[in-house]
Amino acid sequence: MSVVGIDLGFQSCYVAVARAGGIETIANEYSDRCTPACISFGPKNRSIGAAAKSQVISNAKNTVQGFKRFHGRAFSDPFVEAEKSNLAYDIVQLPTGLTGIKVMYMEEERSFTTEQVTAMLLSKLKETAESVLKKPVVDCVVSVPCFYTDAERRSVMDATQIAGLNCLRLMNDTTAVALAYGIYKQDLPALEEKPRNVVFVDMGHSAYQVSVCAFNRGKLKVLATAFDTALGGRKFDEVLVNHFCEEFGKKYKLDIKSKIRALLRLSQECEKLKKLMSANASDLPLSIECFMNDIDVSGTMNRGKFLEMCDDLLARVEPPLRSVLEQAKLKKEDVYAVEIVGGATRIPAVKERIGKFFGKELSTTLNADEAVTRGCALQCAILSPAFKVREFSITDVVAYPISLKWNSPAEEGSSDCEVFPKNHAAPFSKVLTFYRKEPFTLEAYYSSPQDLPYPDPAIAQFSVQKVTPQSDGSSSKVKVKVRVNVHGIFSVSSASLVEVHKSEENEEPMETDQNAKEEEKMQVDQEEPHAEEQPQQLQPQQTPAENRTESEEMETSQAGSKDKKMDQPPQAKKAKVKTSTVDLPIENQLLWQIDREMLNLYIENEGKMIMQDKLEKERNDAKNAVEEYVYEMRDKLSGDYEKFVSEDDRNSFTLKLEDTENWLYEDGEDQPKQVYVDKLTELKNLGQPIKTRFQESEERPKLFEELGKQIQQYMKMISSFRNKEDQYDHLDAADVTKVEKSTNEAMEWMNNKLNLQNKQSLAVDPVVKTKEIEAKIKELTSICSPIISKPKPKVEPPKEEQKHAEQNGPVDGGDSPGPQAAEQGADTAVPSDGDKKLPEMDID
Repeated sequence: MSVVGIDLGFQSCYVAVARAGGIETIANEYSDRCTPACISFGPKNRSIGAAAKSQVISNAKNTVQGFKRFHGRAFSDPFVEAEKSNLAYDIVQLPTGLTGIKVMYMEEERSFTTEQVTAMLLSKLKETAESVLKKPVVDCVVSVPCFYTDAERRSVMDATQIAGLNCLRLMNDTTAVALAYGIYKQDLPALEEKPRNVVFVDMGHSAYQVSVCAFNRGKLKVLATAFDTALGGRKFDEVLVNHFCEEFGKKYKLDIKSKIRALLRLSQECEKLKKLMSANASDLPLSIECFMNDIDVSGTMNRGKFLEMCDDLLARVEPPLRSVLEQAKLKKEDVYAVEIVGGATRIPAVKERIGKFFGKELSTTLNADEAVTRGCALQCAILSPAFKVREFSITDVVAYPISLKWNSPAEEGSSDCEVFPKNHAAPFSKVLTFYRKEPFTLEAYYSSPQDLPYPDPAIAQFSVQKVTPQSDGSSSKVKVKVRVNVHGIFSVSSASLVEVHKSEENEEPMETDQNAKEEEKMQVDQEEPHAEEQPQQLQPQQTPAENRTESEEMETSQAGSKDKKMDQPPQAKKAKVKTSTVDLPIENQLLWQIDREMLNLYIENEGKMIMQDKLEKERNDAKNAVEEYVYEMRDKLSGDYEKFVSEDDRNSFTLKLEDTENWLYEDGEDQPKQVYVDKLTELKNLGQPIKTRFQESEERPKLFEELGKQIQQYMKMISSFRNKEDQYDHLDAADVTKVEKSTNEAMEWMNNKLNLQNKQSLAVDPVVKTKEIEAKIKELTSICSPIISKPKPKVEPPKEEQKHAEQNGPVDGGDSPGPQAAEQGADTAVPSDGDKKLPEMDID
């Protein structure tokens, strides 16, 4: 099972995997751990990541970046409207009303949804992880900003499905950072002690997020979050871009913003300059050659001047910090540490503002770029059965208050109720009780639209079907379970009708509705560990037909409610009440939801595009192989291979190589893969004999030398046998004659072949090939080796010596059995060492 964490950033992405040695952030094919969030569309294929980043200027209209913030947003969204002017590519309104991205792909105009484009990026990250893990990747945890709404989160979930991933959890950026920080800490306070409060500040390329978390041993609880969705590194880049647009406009009379390519080049240079200023306070140059209209431009900037221009941006650093402390009801002195991550926190002025606000040294124990992806990989490892990870529970929060609205027969209008207040624990489930005679609709929405970085506060509509009145015509009790799941997405997960049946037995005490409720309220999602902290079961509006008192209507689910009921006096003998529940169907109408049929089509299209990219890669590889072979052979024909080819053959082959090179840059520029394969085969038919002759000449002397050594060894053995040396005097004369015969034959064969080969030109095929020499060595060894390695026969000592040895103790220095055993003679068995080691056995 794959255990992968993905940090899906606005500008760049990271992938981390869990392995036996811990969490590792993995590198892509360029040996870079950072993969740009960039996709470039071409006439034959897509380029994703670093390959696409290199085409930002050359293929500006079809290279897509900065699309992360279009998730779940309509084309008419003010944010989308504001972004239009900064984009090199075109965005369009899709039939659904959502934002689409229009590009030229495969030489035709195509419009892709944001989910499809993000899925392309995820497919690339998946491929990167698979190439390192050497196995398929399916399960993962993906990061999203903590301020994402339901529509945006569902959109990212759809993108993961299109990419063929099973997202186990959408994890908020700052929560992932908090997990990466806390899980390795050994000195956290015990559960019963006061928690340690840590503030996490994450300023990336496009947004600024802050959260405060309480840590105990094995436990992380997010207390509050705050954010500025528009403050990030790119805002600081824009300040520089605007400054130089104005300066170059006056100095060189250039309208930079009218040419998108010039603007993109300037943006790239300004980003580099900003990074240089973070490390250097002196004046720094900015120079671009042939910038516009063949004009070279140059300017200077220093940190002091830059910070003056960024005053209004730096003033936005403190409000989220103040807000997060107010929400968590903490003072600055209650904060144990302030941990900063994200690329933009490297700006010295940003660091200074954060440090000054808290009045303490900032902590940078985490990798500023990789902390989020490491946290996601840790969460994936916790959720995976394949890894044993230290117990660590994570409680996140609801970023915006969520309310429900419904039509109320009692008030002849609509009623509403806040189900999850801001910073409520998540994941979490609650059970609501309604009294209804017919189906009804619940409308979920964000109840503080002024805090929402999103134009539409609506979340979804949930229609509870098949509600019928009781048999006596009164309203039925309907229990509705609402939840915020692990992804931070709100839903009405189930609804059930409680049917009441009364029996005529008057001897039994009445089972009260309260007791029935107590049974029902236990139907809480067991997957959500915080459900037991549920403060109360909300009681929405009732119908006028029910003439119950308020005290009867309030049905709480506090932990102590059962005990309180036990203190009540016993009930009078009344009719026994039995209840049963019937599950009710729910119809969802979600904001900007992709239907299943469309999602399947997107999955199919992504598969086709991946296959097209693969085919194009194979075609390019085949083309490159031809080009590589041309250069290699042309170089070696006048080098290593010069002696191994005749002059005529070399001239004709060189001509063939030159023709192939010209063809590659003319007619062969864009040919099918098979054409290149055939072309390479044709060239190899001419080049391989030359290469083989060279390799043979390199290997042949070594093998002849090895054969010569074998012959010498066997001849030396024959000489020793003739001189009657002890080492070989046990060998049979007929066998030695056999060795002598084989050795002489081998020597004669070798001398003959060497003489013929020395007379032969190197430019023609050799007289003897290395395979033949290897076979001769093998043949000689197989005949001679068994004979010369025959062991000497063992010599048995004379019988008298054996008898003497038995009386005086074991031969070869063995342990003596001692005088007592010797006297006993044959009647006593002396155990051997092996016998002594055997354990005693009980025999049944």
